[in-house]
Amino acid sequence: MTFPEPGARPAGHTRWSRLAWVMVPTLVVSALLLVGIGSGILPVSLAVTAQSMAISGQNLEITADRLDGTGFTQYVATDRSKSQTYPEAIAGIDSADLYNLCQSMVVKLPVVGETTLRIGAGGGGKPAHADHLVVHTDDLGGDAVFHNIVIGQDASTFKNGSDALTGLFGQSADSVRIDHLRQSTREVKAATFRLTGLRLTVRAGSKPC
Repeated sequence: MTFPEPGARPAGHTRWSRLAWVMVPTLVVSALLLVGIGSGILPVSLAVTAQSMAISGQNLEITADRLDGTGFTQYVATDRSKSQTYPEAIAGIDSADLYNLCQSMVVKLPVVGETTLRIGAGGGGKPAHADHLVVHTDDLGGDAVFHNIVIGQDASTFKNGSDALTGLFGQSADSVRIDHLRQSTREVKAATFRLTGLRLTVRAGSKPC
């Protein structure tokens, strides 16, 4: 296969509207990889540390009617993109069930403009499930109940902690329930993420969860 020299004008004509929609499958795959979610087909290696990969910096919106989790930890650290640093609350949950889960990202495509990638799962009383879930968030809301919570724990003493977390202010709990969950996150990781009743849509316009 040969490629034109840099700066050379390509032969023929391109229908940009058609190209934009051809790009959608690639966009979907890239977005899923960037936010670290999937249907459990691709397991993600989990390491709860203060260091992270270079993130895209784009925000993913997540909502759920309810989250039930066991083995909760949280501390504050930073994420880094190639051009910026972000303060984040980093929460880990050993096992989490999410009811009526919605995840969405709004991106801009050529010609089409704003386009929303939206994923729904966990409806009909059959929750989505994540093992060793880690969420990096800067905005979270809902009604929360924690059981056996400890606030002010050194994050390096968490079960999956490390020396890199020494001195970081953290909290932990045996279990957590959050009703009417809404959060904005730049990074999600899980060892497995089972999306029961998965539905993925791509729509023109800004239509977040």
